[in-house]
Amino acid sequence: MPINMLTAQSKFYVPHWLKRSALVLAVSTSMVTGVTATAMASAQAVVTTADFSDLVQQVTPAVARVNVTKTVSEAELAQAQTAELLRQFFGDRLRIPDQAATPAIEHAYGTAFFVTADGYMLTNHHVVEGADKITVTLNDRTELDATLVGSDERSDVAVLKVSGNQFPALPIGDSNALKVGEPVLAIGSPFGFDYSASAGIVSAKSRSFSRDTSVPFIQTDVALNPGNSGGPLFNQRGEVIGINSRIFSGTGGYMGLSFSIPIDAAMDIYEQLKTDGEVVRAYLGIYPQDIDRNLAEAYNLDRPQGALLTRVSPDSPAQKAGLKPGDIILQYNEVQIMRASDLLNLLNRAKPSDSFRAQIQRNGKQMTISGKLTYAPNDVRAQGGDQQNDEVQLGLRLRNLTADEQAEIAVDNKTGILVTTVDPTGLAARSGLLAGDVITNFHQKPIKKVTDFSSAISSLPKKGVVTIEIIRQGIPAIIGLRIE
Repeated sequence: MPINMLTAQSKFYVPHWLKRSALVLAVSTSMVTGVTATAMASAQAVVTTADFSDLVQQVTPAVARVNVTKTVSEAELAQAQTAELLRQFFGDRLRIPDQAATPAIEHAYGTAFFVTADGYMLTNHHVVEGADKITVTLNDRTELDATLVGSDERSDVAVLKVSGNQFPALPIGDSNALKVGEPVLAIGSPFGFDYSASAGIVSAKSRSFSRDTSVPFIQTDVALNPGNSGGPLFNQRGEVIGINSRIFSGTGGYMGLSFSIPIDAAMDIYEQLKTDGEVVRAYLGIYPQDIDRNLAEAYNLDRPQGALLTRVSPDSPAQKAGLKPGDIILQYNEVQIMRASDLLNLLNRAKPSDSFRAQIQRNGKQMTISGKLTYAPNDVRAQGGDQQNDEVQLGLRLRNLTADEQAEIAVDNKTGILVTTVDPTGLAARSGLLAGDVITNFHQKPIKKVTDFSSAISSLPKKGVVTIEIIRQGIPAIIGLRIE
């Protein structure tokens, strides 16, 4: 399974000064000859510290290759390749017509590691997404069937379970204690080369890609490639401090920028998936952005700091607490906020119903705002979740749209409900329905809320084809659902 890739063209702005030729350092002969023995000894100490040979032998038995089998169609495979090429020219709003599907088998791979002696393992969501069968291969070539305990797309964390006991569970470290420049080690199966080790340093912390995921990534220069996904990132003490998740690349291969999920955040997800089988998140209802030098001057701040609220969602905990667009959050629960990502990271670790206390600046004056968080809209149980009767197994999980989402997808004044999960073995998946689609009409009946969908299901024929009107990426479409 390819590791998640961030394209250089779309994800990062390249400053103009990086495009210039490299800065040349003129070092005089006298300076070169003045290098002291102490400096040489210090450099040698760094090399010695970064020797991971003993550590690799110690931790390798706890790392496994993940083998995934998926049932797809040849048309879907060809369509995915064609769509990727076309999107490079026409953008993401291009809609590719559905094609007849002939069942085929796709094999993918990744990495996982043991966190308990009784067989619980961590990997990435994108490694096991849509899998029909999952196995893991240990370093002694033992192959075990694995069960998917739970998976969370937003954090890209998944939990697997294999039968057995006395597995070599890895010690869990403290990702918050990491320092930029600290040596780190990764073990995985890049391109299928099992148990490959690569090392580097921590390049940065708390990298946020808020549109894609909800975790503050650890950035390293460790060489990661497809197949490393889901593998452990170690510190020098052999403790896991991250799950290798994605790379920044313009070519599809390693380019010096790799990103790992902090183990602290991953273990929070693990506990929820293991206990409840799902993840719930806290919701404040704000849209924060960083403050640059110009904004700091405009808002009379001593330096760029805080999270500037560009929008506050209606009826959200933020609005009920009194927060307004233009407010600058300087502290949240006594923690200083330097960037918007600092605030988002705290919210991602919070629980629904947690209380909050924020120090803000409004119109040049500082004040304190207090309130209570609630469930994130994505986690609201929408009238029983999977709405289907005993005879028609659609394989859908649905929820009502929030007011903000309704405004974003508005097409010809239509409303609808959001598809949050699609069972790959259900009728809906076979008909081409995807998570993220908004259903506006089902079986010639307008759908405004989940209860409307439930009512429409009760009148479905036992056999035949019915239509589903959807909005996908802002574009209306109609899908034919074959009832079997």
